[in-house]
Amino acid sequence: MPGALGLPLARFTIPELQRAVVTRGLVAQISGATLWRWLSADAINPWRHHSWIFPRDPDFAAKAGRVLDLYHRTWDGTLLGADEYILSADEKTSIEIRHRRHPSTPPAPGQPMRLEHEYVRRGAWAYLAAWDVHRAKVFGRCERQTGMASFDRLVAQVMAHEPYRSARRVFWVLDNGSSHQGAKGTARLQQRWPSLTVVHTPVHASWLNQIEIYFSIVQRTVLTPNDAVDLQALEDRLLSRLAAREALAAAA
Repeated sequence: MPGALGLPLARFTIPELQRAVVTRGLVAQISGATLWRWLSADAINPWRHHSWIFPRDPDFAAKAGRVLDLYHRTWDGTLLGADEYILSADEKTSIEIRHRRHPSTPPAPGQPMRLEHEYVRRGAWAYLAAWDVHRAKVFGRCERQTGMASFDRLVAQVMAHEPYRSARRVFWVLDNGSSHQGAKGTARLQQRWPSLTVVHTPVHASWLNQIEIYFSIVQRTVLTPNDAVDLQALEDRLLSRLAAREALAAAA
């Protein structure tokens, strides 16, 4: 790492690394091309980095195991019945609407789509969604902001539909967001919907929540590049994509 050598760098580039190895006397001289070739042969890329989070939940294994068991339709060592369902839900916050100052141009041979750099902000949505882990069904809605009221509206939207309305149990896999975290969040939801069972992922492990896969698809196919006329246009696009994805999954 550059910091360990007392260098004012966050990461190495080839020229900086070349200077460092010569200065430290590791080699008398070396070209950038040779250094690049050696590093490539050893599969070392000091100019790249990946982020990671150290698990800090002391009950990580137990909590993660419960979620993974649910994905296999098992709870407390018992297979779930036909009238029990698993939903994965979360919120995608602060989706900014950016209306480009000039229309985008379509791709052409040898030319990618061109997107105007300047834009006007037209507001922002919070996108809430719930995914039935074992059925080709997705629920989604746009809200002006996140919070308990917004999340409860998503839950009400789902629980008003069959088969969830008359199910024996409906498990909701959730992360530790403020709108549904802890014992108070669980009690609030279960008081209104007695058949609902909240299952939290471990802290810093929302990647165990399958709705994140759907959000990743939405980010790549609906929100990138970000170009919409107004809030209504983006909401229409998000909900239309939801319906299309559901139809695609049902046909698979």
